[in-house]
Amino acid sequence: MKFPGTCIVCNQKIEINEIGLWAKGLGVKHEKCASQEVKELKCIVCGGPAGCAKCEFLDDCDRNMVSELCICKKCGDSKESFLDYQNAVKKNYSLLNLKI
Repeated sequence: MKFPGTCIVCNQKIEINEIGLWAKGLGVKHEKCASQEVKELKCIVCGGPAGCAKCEFLDDCDRNMVSELCICKKCGDSKESFLDYQNAVKKNYSLLNLKI
């Protein structure tokens, strides 16, 4: 590594001169973490990748325990993001629409 970074798998620092594997748009991994996969959640709105490796909550998020209701940056930045999110949840989780 020419620059220090944080591993997208284990969230530990990768120091300068340490071996790391980098991919544009994804981030960097320790050599030992390369065989481990980063669980990527799907965007509830478009169904594409939610962008877990670049998420602002990456350090705090346990993707094995988190809700499947994440939204990607592109959908989150749209003018109608909240309405789109609501409609996607209604469509995919009809039980949440029950009126009592």
